[in-house]
Amino acid sequence: MDKEKLEAPSRSKGDITHSVVKAGLSAIPVLGGATVELFQNVVQPPLERRRAEWMNQVGEKLQELEEKGLNLEELHENEQFISATMYASQLALRTHQEEKLAALRNAIMNIATGQAPEEMMQHLFLNFVDTLTELHIQILKLFQAPTPPPNVSMGGLSSVLEHNMPNLRGRQDLYDQLWKDLYSRGLVNTDGMHTMMSSHGLGQKRTTSLGDTFLEFISEPE
Repeated sequence: MDKEKLEAPSRSKGDITHSVVKAGLSAIPVLGGATVELFQNVVQPPLERRRAEWMNQVGEKLQELEEKGLNLEELHENEQFISATMYASQLALRTHQEEKLAALRNAIMNIATGQAPEEMMQHLFLNFVDTLTELHIQILKLFQAPTPPPNVSMGGLSSVLEHNMPNLRGRQDLYDQLWKDLYSRGLVNTDGMHTMMSSHGLGQKRTTSLGDTFLEFISEPE
């Protein structure tokens, strides 16, 4: 299949947004022209680079799936896939974090291969990727199969977190908020990290069925 068919159109809603912002800034008396020039010089080049990199990455992944038997002609007619790809592409332009970009790419590929939940859940999960941070995702993955600290008979889930993610040691205010975010979205089944429990309890899975489905959705399809 012609590689050009795999690439998204060069214009998207992001371009429309850019035009609206540019027009709005130009309308500002005195400061308009200079401000628009600054926007074009500082923001536009990296935005275009992000767009090009994203399209190339998605195209490469689709080619890999085609080599495994995916019919791209049928995918071209799949409105659900097209809508999800357009939405995920908009979200991709809003982040530089590789883990979030990988999650968005994987989500698109899972939709392409029919390994995704219903459309409503897809939209919900894409919004999760957008609003959560890389740390949220890393914590969720950790507590799907937590590894307790060695030689610890009692402790809280915070001890599991600090053992496995040393970059968060001593940062209770931060990780308590991250955990609260996950719990409020129904992704973990425990509302706090400081209840004392045995080492056996510390090793128990803490993700909900919704959390597991979300992680599967943003993982590379098999």
